[in-house]
Amino acid sequence: MTDAGEGLGFGRGRGGERGDRGRRDRRPRREDVPALDERVVDIARVDKVHKGGRNLSWRALVVVGDNKGHVGAAIGKAREIPDAIRKGSERARKEMFEVPMVGGTLPHAVQCRVQTADVLVKPAVPGTGVIAGGAVRAVMEAAGVEDVLTKSLGSNNPVNIVWATLECLRELKTVTRIAELRGVAENQVGFVPRTGES
Repeated sequence: MTDAGEGLGFGRGRGGERGDRGRRDRRPRREDVPALDERVVDIARVDKVHKGGRNLSWRALVVVGDNKGHVGAAIGKAREIPDAIRKGSERARKEMFEVPMVGGTLPHAVQCRVQTADVLVKPAVPGTGVIAGGAVRAVMEAAGVEDVLTKSLGSNNPVNIVWATLECLRELKTVTRIAELRGVAENQVGFVPRTGES
């Protein structure tokens, strides 16, 4: 005896397969997503007051890097902490940029200010390590910088400190890049960066 719904095609998808209606798993597969160093720098609760009451949400500052000279950071906001971290991670991956490095350190010193945060980064000799505080350390380690000296001279707001650190890394230039911008040979630049070997 056949099922009454079977003759009408109930419960069957294309090709007669039960339950298969051409659905696609839109979530990215784990093997397709490159493994990146993801660091949650700060999580803060945000209360938004409306006429009818308060809305509670969370803000997560996430730094993402490949430990090979690429780093990015972004803020994610959501009603739940895991969703805020996920959003921040996805946005940070899109904001990643290349950090010029010489060996395992930076080509030169640079100081940047964002809002009230003032960050100074300087190259260091091999074996020094990452001399930095929490927010700056997260950015440097995610970028793959092995030896660097840093100092936060302004506010201790982790959000502004991260933005100031990223601005410092964006302003870095190698001798080759400076020579290209000036249209001269590298030996005419007049600047010798730290090689990371002495």
